[in-house]
Amino acid sequence: MTIPQVCAAVSSAQAQSPAFRPLTPPRNLTRTLIERLSAEILDGSLAPGAKLPTEPEMMAALGVSRTVVREAVAALRAEGLVVTRQGVGAFVASDIQRRPFRIDPDGLRAISDVLNVMELRCGVEVEAAGLAAERATPEDVRRIAAALKAIDRAIEHDEGAVDEDFAFHRAIADATGNPQFVRFHEFLGRFIIPRQSVRAARGRMASRRAYLEMIQGEHHAIFEAIRDHQPPAARRAMRRHLENSRKRYGKLAAEGAGD
Repeated sequence: MTIPQVCAAVSSAQAQSPAFRPLTPPRNLTRTLIERLSAEILDGSLAPGAKLPTEPEMMAALGVSRTVVREAVAALRAEGLVVTRQGVGAFVASDIQRRPFRIDPDGLRAISDVLNVMELRCGVEVEAAGLAAERATPEDVRRIAAALKAIDRAIEHDEGAVDEDFAFHRAIADATGNPQFVRFHEFLGRFIIPRQSVRAARGRMASRRAYLEMIQGEHHAIFEAIRDHQPPAARRAMRRHLENSRKRYGKLAAEGAGD
């Protein structure tokens, strides 16, 4: 029974189908409703062009607030699964195969999911480093150097340097001269730089500092190749850095250091 059917016959649906009884609080209700509606759209239970139940209908059938319904519909619209028409309602998109590519940080629960994203990063950022080495202007080099120094300062202050690390990779994307690399980097966001290892080392400052200094050594190798306009060396240095990051993350996660 689909959500529209539930909304059309809420009492009997709740009695007969546990799957469509009101959502319970333990999980994030918005996320649960998004997953439920997405599944019905993708498996064809909700056909292209089909009208979604109204807000009051979903609120009554699922036992959720208006905010939960609105947030879920907004998320589905952002994913290209739903279109809304003012004064009419929400409808399943006519061509869901053309929905935009996205990575949901909330979906990165398994270690393998995070490692897959890091592998994707490697495919893009290795080439970005090579292009940066070819095209970087003196101002680009200064910005990358400034980002590198910001990481040094964060390490000196015993900080995790997540934002500074992100800024370093962003400066390299800028130096490619290709705005699509910048957009891709912004799309992935800060969650692409996992710091489970840093969190695991809390209370063991020496371990955390040693870890960050090791990463910083890899950053310096990338920077030097870009500064010296050596594309093959820049690609090698970035690949080494990202592959080492994947190995470090996988090892720490396997040891139970992950969230």
